[in-house]
Amino acid sequence: MRKVVQAEDFYTGHGAEARFQITPGACPDALDPILEERGYQRRSPTSLQAATAERVLERTPHSPRVRLDDHPTDSWFDAWHAVHGGDLRSERNMLARVKGPSVYVRAMVGDDVAAVGRAVADSGWTGVFNMATIPEARGKGAARTVLAALAGWAESQKADRMYLQVERGNGPALRLYARSGFDEISAYHYRIATGSGR
Repeated sequence: MRKVVQAEDFYTGHGAEARFQITPGACPDALDPILEERGYQRRSPTSLQAATAERVLERTPHSPRVRLDDHPTDSWFDAWHAVHGGDLRSERNMLARVKGPSVYVRAMVGDDVAAVGRAVADSGWTGVFNMATIPEARGKGAARTVLAALAGWAESQKADRMYLQVERGNGPALRLYARSGFDEISAYHYRIATGSGR
């Protein structure tokens, strides 16, 4: 309990709401109920999933309608931002700080970007990030095309164990990843202070 109060004081001192990531097996069992009792809301239940690049490629044939770049292009950012919104400058700054081999994939329909994704290789693993599909391209295989390109790149980096995180409320993404060969290996959620009960 003392550490919870210390964390709350730290967040308050920085003008932010206290937030805890609750990961079974990594957090004390009592932490989640303590935070719930203190009025923390449960948010963003997330599934951590993994697959081998080989398995993804077996289920998701590669398409020539992709472009791979070492750095994000303006059209990659435009597509990602059109789906997710937010502060584009902050996202650019964050990605500029990423170390290690990276790839930025664009699935194309003619000259237009239909879907994007990003991967980073490290110690035999490839993390999949920033998946986004333009609304009018959804359900047409664009995201699977991106995953196949990322899997092919992962194999080329000798980092063929792939992982990603997806919110459990995102049904279309969960179906996409299941069809592409990903399985859940663990789950977590957040507890966020609401200002009451503390």
